Amino acid sequence: MGTTDNISELDPVYQGAGLKIGIVMSRFNKDICEGLLSACEIELARLGVATDDVLLVDVPGALEHPLVLQKMAQSEKYDALIAIGAVVRGDTYHFEIVSNESARGILDVQLETGVPIANAILTVDTEEQGHARMAEKGRDAARVAIEMANLLKRL
Repeated sequence: MGTTDNISELDPVYQGAGLKIGIVMSRFNKDICEGLLSACEIELARLGVATDDVLLVDVPGALEHPLVLQKMAQSEKYDALIAIGAVVRGDTYHFEIVSNESARGILDVQLETGVPIANAILTVDTEEQGHARMAEKGRDAARVAIEMANLLKRL
């Protein structure tokens, strides 16, 4: 194998100034979702995204995310989207359906529209796990949205 000296590489760019970001948040498991949102908003601002360039839309639960994200992506108003939610395992198969189908729907919207979506829908066994992960996952979602928006503009 050769060296990478002659290979061009696009480094991540985390500059959010001028980017338009849409956020879709579930109302189900609201306290975890609000923790995710708070961390996400703080990180978006830290990375330069103006408050006026962010639109927050709430939906009942994780299964409603893909449709709203699709509508937002098709509007061509957003450089990136963020899905915020929390699915906590219960005693039935419902957890698997909601977790799998919401993730698949979000992936489908990205691939169909070309608009990047940071998936910050936590899938956890307990509410305590959700609370423990919400701050980092919220920050990660902001960074992913900004990185992917910038990357797609450069490709």
